[in-house]
Amino acid sequence: MIFDRLERLARPAFSPEAGPDKSRRNFLSVSLAAGGGLLIGVGFNAFAASASASTPTPEAASVADGAFIPNAFVRIAPDGQVTVTMAYIEMGQGPYTSIPMLIAEELEIDIRSVRLEHAPPSDKLYMNPRLGFQVTGGSTTIRAAFEPMRRAGAAARVLLVEAAAQRWKVDAASCRAELGEVIHGPSGRRLKYGALAGDAARLAAPDPQKLVLKPLDQLKLVGTPVKRLDAPAKVNGTAMYGIDVRLPGMKVATLAQSPVFGGRLRSVDDSKARAVRGVRQIVRLEDCVAVVADHMGAAKKGLAALAIEWDEGPNAKLSTADIVNSMREASSRPGAVARNEGDNAAAMAAAATRHEAVYQVPFLIHAAMEPLNCTVHVRKDSCEIWVGTQVISRAQSAAAAVTGLPLEKVIVHNHLLGGGFGRRLEFDSVTRAVQIARQVEGPVKIIWTREEDVQHDMYRPYFYDRISAGLDAEGMPVAWHHRITGSSILKRWLPPAYNKGFDPETIDGAASPPYALPNILVDYVNHEPPVPTAFWRGVGPTHNIFVVESFIDELAAAAGQDPVAYRMALLDKNPRARAVLTLAAEKAGWGKVLPAGQGRGVSLQFAFGSYLALVADVAVSDEGNVSVRRVVCAVDAGVIVNPDTVQAQLQGAVIFGISAALYGEATLKDGRIEQSNFHDVRVVRMDEAPLIETYVVASTEAPGGMGEPGTSALAPAVTNAIYAATGKRLRKLPVDPNQLKKA
Repeated sequence: MIFDRLERLARPAFSPEAGPDKSRRNFLSVSLAAGGGLLIGVGFNAFAASASASTPTPEAASVADGAFIPNAFVRIAPDGQVTVTMAYIEMGQGPYTSIPMLIAEELEIDIRSVRLEHAPPSDKLYMNPRLGFQVTGGSTTIRAAFEPMRRAGAAARVLLVEAAAQRWKVDAASCRAELGEVIHGPSGRRLKYGALAGDAARLAAPDPQKLVLKPLDQLKLVGTPVKRLDAPAKVNGTAMYGIDVRLPGMKVATLAQSPVFGGRLRSVDDSKARAVRGVRQIVRLEDCVAVVADHMGAAKKGLAALAIEWDEGPNAKLSTADIVNSMREASSRPGAVARNEGDNAAAMAAAATRHEAVYQVPFLIHAAMEPLNCTVHVRKDSCEIWVGTQVISRAQSAAAAVTGLPLEKVIVHNHLLGGGFGRRLEFDSVTRAVQIARQVEGPVKIIWTREEDVQHDMYRPYFYDRISAGLDAEGMPVAWHHRITGSSILKRWLPPAYNKGFDPETIDGAASPPYALPNILVDYVNHEPPVPTAFWRGVGPTHNIFVVESFIDELAAAAGQDPVAYRMALLDKNPRARAVLTLAAEKAGWGKVLPAGQGRGVSLQFAFGSYLALVADVAVSDEGNVSVRRVVCAVDAGVIVNPDTVQAQLQGAVIFGISAALYGEATLKDGRIEQSNFHDVRVVRMDEAPLIETYVVASTEAPGGMGEPGTSALAPAVTNAIYAATGKRLRKLPVDPNQLKKA
């Protein structure tokens, strides 16, 4: 999803065994934990971590200048229990297994002996070194944690071995760590880690420049399939999500916000609502009404009984067509130049032929299985919050802003997320919940109904793209122009990232496609609709990959060439891209004839630090309905921590992507989102799910992200397959069966 270019540093090639380079130096601290254990802190030079942005983020700048900024803590108790304070949050993507694997690998312990706890809010202590503050997102978790978490484990191991050697009065080189113990080889003496933790905590931290990690070919745990550590609790119901919070004396509230974006509350008659058994209070805000009750059932009944009159404001007649017309007009003008190589205008003019198209992708809804919720207890001098969020420090700041309290008086407890997909990278729900809770005595859990969650989402932006290519006599590109028109999320979410009229996320997948494209021009027209926009399991790549890969397919067809062969001809200088494309095509049986009404399509991308090729097989009925039968994925994500997680993430992303490609859109009529629940926010059903095959290219490159690539690669593979089956090119999502019906 975010910031491949924001965090990309000019640094030496990835070397997992070497000491860290000084431009991105790790720091270690050692201290005595409460109860006498060993506490290891791992950190980064904050300024180096943010240096890839054209302007350092405010969060990073505030902790820069070489300060020690620990981003994770490993604690070993006297009983041997290893606890990791997690700077990242688990929302199904697997870090609560993968990160313990990294620590266990270097610390030489059984992964099942690792216990995890959520980190409290602190940009200073738990910064994501790739993004500059405390955040889980952008498929960055493993990329950010791979080296520091291994170093934390290795540092603890070195200290424990040294502590044992000093106790035995032997050379540390004669000792080794194994399964939570230090063993003296010559004598066979052994001590458990817990017995050594206190002594180890009193030693000086190892020099990070001399701390050598295991060579990749000696890794025993990393790279092997490991069952999810969080699965048992999720199966037996003991896992705690934000919506599961129960507090003594807690009330439950639900809310209705202005159905029109920008509308306000004019009046409300709450007489009937107050008569509902269990309703305790009606809270009025400028653009919202909440009903506080003993339980959710009473709150919903009370809300339904309210007679609300809204001032619908300036967007009362706004429609999707209005927004698209505005975007169409805006896209006719040149935008901010994101990439300009060669002489595009001259090459276009000299081309043998020219091919051009307009592509559109819709607003998209998140619809995470766990609807928005937040439990808040506002007291006179403090505020306590229970929530599941990807940006816990921003949630804390939002609550402080609403209450006027200093940050240290706002306590935030994070929880597992029942789906994030970028929605919980926003903190608007926390702001709203605290606004309501300020008027309620005691703790109150605010729950958004599914309808409220859908119709007051923050949506993946609508994009309107113009793309053209100049072709030589053989149909190969000699010029390429891609103009993107749409919202910039980073302009609002991380303002320093929006520079010179564009941001790196919105153009991701367009400015640096994997192909050798001469005379390339990519420009961006910023267009902000009156609809709130946000991240959505990838933003730039989810639309740019669709446009680029669909258009490459168009060029192949215009040249009369096979789509895979056409791509291969543009990949001479990109061996990793060639490798995944070759593997996907081979495993999919590319070139084999399919029955009438069926087609096979391909897509290729480099996004989130990973190379991915997809081949999709589809069937199109006479009525124009599309079913995806099979998806073959070939991925090079660098060093793989847990192959099971890679497979699971690709499977989930493919299903997510199919749902979006075939059905996903948020449409406006009279200023309102028309969709409301899963009857019209369609997702793929179990009996519609395709066979999904995953193949991994072995690699020693730096780890790439896996949470989002499958989603962005899916749509073009499907629409290219539809073209192969029907001869009809789809340039707008979602797929419209009416365009595919047989006459």
